[in-house]
Amino acid sequence: MPDISTQRRVVLYGCPDYDDAGSHQGMTLAQIGRKVAEVVGYPFAGAFETCGEKRPASAKPKTPPFYFVPLDTVVGLDQAARLGIHSAADLFGGVVPFAFISTKAITHELVAPAAAAPEGWCGGFAERTRDAVLPGYTAFCRDAAALAGRRLLADGPVRLKEPCGLGGLGQQVVEDAAALDRALAAMDQTALEAHGIVLERDLDKPQTWSVGQVELGGLRASYCGTQDLTSNNRGQSVYGGSTLTVVRGGFDALLAQPFHAHALAAVRAAMVYHDAALACFPGMFLSRCNYDVAAGRAAQGNGAKASDQQLLGVLEQSWRVGGATGAELAALAALQAEPERRRVVASTREIYGAGAEVPPGAEIYFQGEDRNVGALTKYALLEPDADGNA
Repeated sequence: MPDISTQRRVVLYGCPDYDDAGSHQGMTLAQIGRKVAEVVGYPFAGAFETCGEKRPASAKPKTPPFYFVPLDTVVGLDQAARLGIHSAADLFGGVVPFAFISTKAITHELVAPAAAAPEGWCGGFAERTRDAVLPGYTAFCRDAAALAGRRLLADGPVRLKEPCGLGGLGQQVVEDAAALDRALAAMDQTALEAHGIVLERDLDKPQTWSVGQVELGGLRASYCGTQDLTSNNRGQSVYGGSTLTVVRGGFDALLAQPFHAHALAAVRAAMVYHDAALACFPGMFLSRCNYDVAAGRAAQGNGAKASDQQLLGVLEQSWRVGGATGAELAALAALQAEPERRRVVASTREIYGAGAEVPPGAEIYFQGEDRNVGALTKYALLEPDADGNA
């Protein structure tokens, strides 16, 4: 029997209360950690912060004792190294050199080259991704945000997005300059300067794809799928799940699938965004990435009909565990179990309210009463593979 003191172990990071039954976030991360451990064949050791042994920065054994499943993207190359995270083989997620890189803030350009920006900002990223994102700007002060918003309002309604917002929360749409000014005046200046605000063209009834890639246990898989929205217990429209077509290999393998034209365009946009990030922010590395890509008609304000202008672009990235991770892991386990299998379809669902029915064969990630969002059920499921359309 192997000595557990020298065998690599899967640990959670950034969520010491992972076993708190009143936290859907903690309980979900714990279930993800257990599933990751199952796929890679390592024991699950709970939270890094509470599992006992900590590795000193100078220690670099041949077999690292920990494989990390962080709650969030790990920020800081030095911080990652202190933890013993030196490459994509050491975690399920990503490492970035600066905090803003892990948020929606990197998606758009500044309104002017001299506009305020955080340390590490790279204007070259926006140049590389201009045709792969929606028209928009990122601003780090009210004056820049007001200028950016007015430019965009000339063509239609503008969506304001808090860069750190999750699941569709922290967003609002403004249709004129007065509404823009009210929205900006209500924002906390300190938060605005620290995290920024994203302003982009609003879409009328968009379709959103999830495009991503995961590497785990020597297996690389990529996927494209669609997202669903649902209503939370407050009646707000939020993320409700994804259905993914997952294939062996990198993003190029997706382009060989019989997807619809818009889905293939979404894959190409995600590839541009992905490659630009790795080129523009040296030192970052990823084992799990997900890109939300939306397509739809540009919205028109004041009750006017939606325009015929069709837009498609990456909305944001996720270099950490996310809403689609349950489906990713179900697919990886299926591909691992059947080495000859090239493709699998898997889904996740998030259902608010009590009494949600869970289909047979589903793996439950959370079912209970979360202290913040109320009754919630989250599960992942392998689906029948029809024709691979997305």
